[in-house]
Amino acid sequence: MSLLNDPVTTLKGVGPKMAENLSKIGIEKVQDLLFHLPLRYQDRTRIYPIGSTQHGQEVMIQGEVEHSEIVYRRRRMMICTISDGTGSITLRFFHFSNSQQQALSRGTKISCFGEVRLGTNTREMVHPEYKILKSDNIITLTEALTPIYPTTKGLQQRSLLRLVGEAIAAINNTEGLTDLIPDQVSQQYQLSSLQQALLILHQPSSELSVVQLLERTHPSQQRLIFEELLAHHLSLRKLREQQKQAAGIPLNFSNEYFSKLMNALPFELTNAQQKVIKEIDFDLKQAWPMSRLVQGDVGSGKTLVAAAAALSAIEAGYQVVLMAPTEILAEQHTKSFSEWFEPLNLKVTMLSGKQKAAPKREALENISTGSSHLIIGTHALFQNDVHFQKLGLIIIDEQHRFGVHQRLALREKGKQADFYPHQLVMTATPIPRTLAMTTYADMDYSVIDELPPGRTPVKTVVISNTRRPEIVERINSVCEDGAQVYWVCTLIEESEALQCQNAEETWELLKEALPDLNIGLIHGRMKSDEKEQIMAEFKAEKINLLVATTVIEVGVDVPNASLMIIENAERLGLAQLHQLRGRVGRGSRSSSCVLMYQSPLSQNGKRRLEALRNSNDGFEIAKIDLEIRGPGEVFGTRQTGELQFRIADLMEDQHLLPNVQQAAQMILEQYPDNVEPLINRWIKHADDYAAV
Repeated sequence: MSLLNDPVTTLKGVGPKMAENLSKIGIEKVQDLLFHLPLRYQDRTRIYPIGSTQHGQEVMIQGEVEHSEIVYRRRRMMICTISDGTGSITLRFFHFSNSQQQALSRGTKISCFGEVRLGTNTREMVHPEYKILKSDNIITLTEALTPIYPTTKGLQQRSLLRLVGEAIAAINNTEGLTDLIPDQVSQQYQLSSLQQALLILHQPSSELSVVQLLERTHPSQQRLIFEELLAHHLSLRKLREQQKQAAGIPLNFSNEYFSKLMNALPFELTNAQQKVIKEIDFDLKQAWPMSRLVQGDVGSGKTLVAAAAALSAIEAGYQVVLMAPTEILAEQHTKSFSEWFEPLNLKVTMLSGKQKAAPKREALENISTGSSHLIIGTHALFQNDVHFQKLGLIIIDEQHRFGVHQRLALREKGKQADFYPHQLVMTATPIPRTLAMTTYADMDYSVIDELPPGRTPVKTVVISNTRRPEIVERINSVCEDGAQVYWVCTLIEESEALQCQNAEETWELLKEALPDLNIGLIHGRMKSDEKEQIMAEFKAEKINLLVATTVIEVGVDVPNASLMIIENAERLGLAQLHQLRGRVGRGSRSSSCVLMYQSPLSQNGKRRLEALRNSNDGFEIAKIDLEIRGPGEVFGTRQTGELQFRIADLMEDQHLLPNVQQAAQMILEQYPDNVEPLINRWIKHADDYAAV
């Protein structure tokens, strides 16, 4: 019997406390240690010339101390300069003893290992490991790279190294580890053996290419990256199949309501909108619950597509719920949908956490009796006292703002007997197609890939905040010309209170600087009716300039607004900046967005602002956003437990995705027994998400 399937506590030295720490990083069985892969490697196999070292490298160097002193700046520190003839480097120590100070005197030869940083004028290492070299000392170099594992508080690298060594011994002493990728698939995609790949990555020998391992291009790494992407893709495909097995509600409708709405609107649908509405209508008529993601850039008309879906479900006799991530977006949706639906004698009800007792009681009663046709709300929709009378469709706006369990809770709420409601997910965060097919393989996927005619591209400029007076002057001329302006305040702190205070101060300063303009203020701490009133006045052109926090990021539509200033733009992510910019350019006027930044800009800050200046294309911006922030941030999965990869990286490894998708299809058709074990090997608690 193989030790690999035994609990990790069967290994020597693993008591309850260590087992608890190991569990935090997903290690419960001995086999899990093998798939807990090194995060990176330290290269102690050779001495690097100091002059050739680069920022961020962890290297072994040796040299002679040229200068050593104690300095008093913000804190006391010891600084040594060492040189090897090719260059010099500063060693910085904040914690040191008198004996260390004496040992590191001028003329001493030492070897050091640490991370090279580029200081203001020189290379430096902070608290490197070091060894004093006597004249006859030979530096002991390791024969192989040293793996560094992801760890957690209370769990040391040396403990992980020892335990991984025991798991490897267990492979060698038993019948080994089952390779779950069939030979046919391995041959087709030239994948090396699993066991060999794991041995190489945990104990890389001196013959291996250090560069390949550090760059993640070694065949052993590629083998495991392929298997991990395959497991994730299969888990989502399995989830899709489970959803199709679930009983849905086939809806019967003839688009009568939607035809009436379109007759009343002053514009036509784009071809892309028509195509997506047809796809949704087809799904709603099936006997399994729809699970469709609709992606469309800012201003592509997703709201009208959501309205079409909602009207189909209402016409079939069911209620619809629309969940928005913020109060202001829920309010905006309530206003738009009420204008569209009330002439059709349909009742729209809003439910939010900030409602007073009486209106909330009335809203809950309307929802439970079925007199509300469309219910719009935020997280308040999850509360226990919300009971739907007959829920047929759930629409989730900006889905990445909600965790998996929140989406699951809403789906469970709408369950009637064994029937689940249909689910439509909307996002304005464009995702490159190959990534979407992996990240959302559990959903059908539609793209609204054209903008309505008449949308003018927004000109974007990047300006230092030292030029604020010029910008204030520009606002004056824009407003004299009859257009309107947004001024968005951001703060580095997350605190909403500080953001609001910042917005209030800016509002006061702008009122002084522009006494002839009517200047409004809106932020997250205002009451709903106050915010609604300010937005209504801005929309009615009674307010020239609106100072706001990022609450206006999504969904606000004022066609006469043609200039947006975003203060401290370097503090926001690309997707958020693109969303904010999408609030202007909605009418026929030529529009501009000013990204005002505070010097100095970080490299990523520069990249973000340049990307926005150079492109209005949401897909291009999303691609750069993914490169900068990584998929966990962009898809909102850092908090939700999805997409936690051990070795794969969606951005770096996306070239493998087409092959992964083909291999998944082959395994599902020809080797279905391998699917479950593959998923369980790589994804902890995969079943938790199986019903989302």
